[in-house]
Amino acid sequence: MHDAPLMRLPVGSVGHKTFGWWGMTTVVMTEGSLFAYLLFIYYYFVVQYGRVWIPETPSLRLAAPNTVILLLSSVFVWWGENSAARGRTRRQSLGLAIGLLLGLIFLVVQAFEWRDKPFTMSSTSYGSSYFVTTGFHMAHVAVGALMLACVLLWSLLGYFDRERHAALSIAALYWHFVDLVWLTIFFTFYLTPYMG
Repeated sequence: MHDAPLMRLPVGSVGHKTFGWWGMTTVVMTEGSLFAYLLFIYYYFVVQYGRVWIPETPSLRLAAPNTVILLLSSVFVWWGENSAARGRTRRQSLGLAIGLLLGLIFLVVQAFEWRDKPFTMSSTSYGSSYFVTTGFHMAHVAVGALMLACVLLWSLLGYFDRERHAALSIAALYWHFVDLVWLTIFFTFYLTPYMG
């Protein structure tokens, strides 16, 4: 009696055809609207009260290198996702691990940035705007880091290959969104005060 030939499970939909990808796209659009409202509050007060509304010219000492760290994390996550599509599992796991590590470093540096602020959330409307906006972003980074940790674990367990890695692509989409949001926050809170 011959054993039945081994058959691989069918590969589900990938890329832009997955329900997960469309679900994450909806989340990104929803959360993008949230940050648009938060940044609108900043610009509204600046237009109403002018430069005096901002209590200090923001320091770039921590924020600038932290921005570079977050952007690098996005590059490594992209590298990991790209390696998954090519079937290079070691590079895929390495890219995810480095991206996750850089994301965690970003959170730690941002905590130091918060500690050094001479104002609090309740001291001024600027303080409220700053801490609420950056706080929401930190929460999103923390969620993204958790997602990266999950797909890294699945990657190490061998759950992904060149055809089946939709979960990795979905996590990467969210991570790139988080990085893009930070660029708008960095430009708004840290760079526009230098523009006059």
